[in-house]
Amino acid sequence: MDLATLEKNLKWRGIKLTVLATKEEAADYLAGKIKGKSVGFGGSMTLETMGLYEKLKPQNEVFWHWRQDMPADEAKAKAYLADIYVTSLNGVAETGELINIDGSGNRVAATLTKHEKVYFVVGENKIAPDLHAAIDRARNIAGPLNAQRLHRRTPCAIKADRATTAKAPNASAAASTFYGRSRCR
Repeated sequence: MDLATLEKNLKWRGIKLTVLATKEEAADYLAGKIKGKSVGFGGSMTLETMGLYEKLKPQNEVFWHWRQDMPADEAKAKAYLADIYVTSLNGVAETGELINIDGSGNRVAATLTKHEKVYFVVGENKIAPDLHAAIDRARNIAGPLNAQRLHRRTPCAIKADRATTAKAPNASAAASTFYGRSRCR
C-alpha cells in the first residue's frame, strides 16, 4: 500500500486524505471537526467498531438507523438530510477511485447529496492497488461479510465466499457507486 500515491490521486480528484494511526485517533479527529451539527450515519461496521456514534452524540444531533428510537426509515431520512454525512467505503483504489455497494441504497444516495461535508472512514484493509482490485474487494470480501452479518440467504452468505451472479431475493447489493472525481473543488 502506497499512501503517498493514494493521497496524490485523491487530491487530484478533489478528495482530502487524512491518515490516522488508530480508530480512537480517527474518532477523536472527527469529534474535533464535527460540533453542533446534524450528522447522518450510513450503516458501517467500521463506524460501529470506532464508537463514533457515542463520540459525536454529546455535541451533535446524530441520526443512525442502527441506534435510533424511531423507525429505521425515519432515521435514514433524517440522516440523508443531515448537515454532515459519515460512512465507510467497501473499497478504495490507490489510483483514487472509491467504491461502495449498498443493500438499500441509503448510504450511496446520501453520499451523493448536498451535505456541508461527507466523511468516508476507511481502514487500510479496504485499500487496493487499482480499481479492479477495489471492486473485487467490495464485491467478494465486503459483500459476503455483510450478507452474513445481515443473515441474508444468498449464495455468498451461505458459503462465505465470492459474490455470484445468481439471482437471490435477499441480495445485499442493491446499489453500487463508483466515485471518480469530486466537482466540489
